Amino acid sequence: MPDTRLGLRENGSQVALLLVTVGFLGAVVGVERSVLPLLAQVEFGLTSATAAISFLIAFGFAKAGANFLAGDLAGRVGRRRILIIAWGFGIPVPLLLMWAPSWGWIVFANLLLGINQGLAWSTTQIMKIDLVGPRRRGLAMGMNECAGYLAVAAAALGAGYLADAYGPRPAPYLIALGAALLGLAVTLFGVRDTGHYVELESEIAKSVSARMETEIESAPVTRMRERSEARRPLFAANQAGLFVNLKEGVAWGLLPIFFATQGLDVTQIAWLAALYPAVWGITQLGTGTLSDLIGRRPLIVGGLLVQAVALVGFAVFNGFVPWAASAVVLGVGTAAVYPTLIAQVGDLVGPQTRASAIGRYRLWRDLGYAVGALLAGLLTDLLSFRATIVIIAALLVVSSSIVRVLLPEPTRSLQWEAIDGDGGVASLHAAGHGVAVDDR
Repeated sequence: MPDTRLGLRENGSQVALLLVTVGFLGAVVGVERSVLPLLAQVEFGLTSATAAISFLIAFGFAKAGANFLAGDLAGRVGRRRILIIAWGFGIPVPLLLMWAPSWGWIVFANLLLGINQGLAWSTTQIMKIDLVGPRRRGLAMGMNECAGYLAVAAAALGAGYLADAYGPRPAPYLIALGAALLGLAVTLFGVRDTGHYVELESEIAKSVSARMETEIESAPVTRMRERSEARRPLFAANQAGLFVNLKEGVAWGLLPIFFATQGLDVTQIAWLAALYPAVWGITQLGTGTLSDLIGRRPLIVGGLLVQAVALVGFAVFNGFVPWAASAVVLGVGTAAVYPTLIAQVGDLVGPQTRASAIGRYRLWRDLGYAVGALLAGLLTDLLSFRATIVIIAALLVVSSSIVRVLLPEPTRSLQWEAIDGDGGVASLHAAGHGVAVDDR
């Protein structure tokens, strides 16, 4: 594998193109966060909370399934081909949202959007992990999510202003259409496949595993042991991801409707819808890097608890300013968890099975959209907005307790060096995240 090196600096141009790609992905979905929940009542007359956020249920199930397929197909079809296919599902979405004659068409558009987001976002994450190697995995995920959610925030804010000036359709969705077309162009003309980087890291991991078996007699590493030891931490990561996105059923689907019932106008709702992902996006640059240094578990446990506190703030306080503060806290808590969980899953498996493991994690995580939207809608119809928000906060506290028990302690610090295919030095690093080897 000549001219193939693991590392962020060594593969900077491809990482940058993938960041641009995920930014366009974020813009496509961000338009919905400020406008679409309100559309249910304004244009289609839906009064049930469950019906109003049914689009998110469809999105969640479709995205979860697409995540699983992306991970399973990444090694067979190729990463770049999956990205191209994903944009094929994404381009029709804004056109459907612009001209949908009934709410059923809106739900169908979000099925397509879920497939687009699941295939493409999973693939950009997998490709960055392929390129940078283990030592900067957390940073790479932080960069990926930062680019994506800053674009979500910008699109949500822009869509809100367009909706206020020109109505909820079709103007806001021009943002999504432009982003989808540009995303396809970048993928076709700039992005390259990263499968050969997986082969390189697999060779390095095998040599590290052999070295550890011979040099560290007190802690032999075997394939069977690694598979067994990874199961409980993987369960902890998967359930944490599900509960994080279960909260999105409230943050995306329910809060805009709640704000509207409390008298906020469209532009105020747009600012709140944008503030949360903006803070989430920016903060991930720091949390991803921090997880590389201190371990994954403290950030995951703490981030889940911070999100719970933020949700309680939405339920207890009233008015734009207190809710804006709660949105900032929610963004910080989500940023602590989102890139860290992906990096944790990458730590726990070998390079050859990483894509499928990330696909399974994202399957469970994005089922949270559907479960959260359904649960939030039913609870709101039965109880109230505020009671629903508090119940979801309590579930995040339960999830943090599971993570604290099942994820490994962030105490080990090992750094290995191995010769890569070009004669240079590639570094493999683990700092309390679990030792990953090829388990095929």
